Amino acid sequence: MIAEQLRESRFDFVSSQDKAFITAFTESLEKLGYTYGGEIGSGVCWGRYMLIFRRANVKSKYVAARIYIRDSSIALRIYCNQVTKHADYIRSAPSLIRDVFTGEYGACTHCRGDQCKFRKIYEIDGKTIEKCNGLTFTFDRPQAADLPEYLALFQEFYRTKKSSLKT
Repeated sequence: MIAEQLRESRFDFVSSQDKAFITAFTESLEKLGYTYGGEIGSGVCWGRYMLIFRRANVKSKYVAARIYIRDSSIALRIYCNQVTKHADYIRSAPSLIRDVFTGEYGACTHCRGDQCKFRKIYEIDGKTIEKCNGLTFTFDRPQAADLPEYLALFQEFYRTKKSSLKT
């Protein structure tokens, strides 16, 4: 279904590599019990379009991941909570995953004071890290070759009763 939708003329600006990533990621999440609901909606301020992934067949509207379709690229955002509990995984992850959690991008500037409800605070290797929740855990220009790493990260934070993917 997603591959068919991406053939619509409104997506002519999306590269074939980005379409391949979107298709592969979407199909992989569907195997894990997550869905974008068949809707590619407005990207609001994040890009032209957006896919929003949620657990399939549940009432909760909790968002697990998004793909932002921008004019010149795509971005993958995975919503990660209780990051400290996953510190061992992050520490041993490849740099393309680890750096999103430990690098400077998205560092909290305390723009809303010290009681901001949008701040993510976690600890890795004894270091407290504060990130702005509006900017966290986004992977710009994800590549199909790295899909196994993104799926492993997703499965680390979203363990399901469905069997894990064979990558």
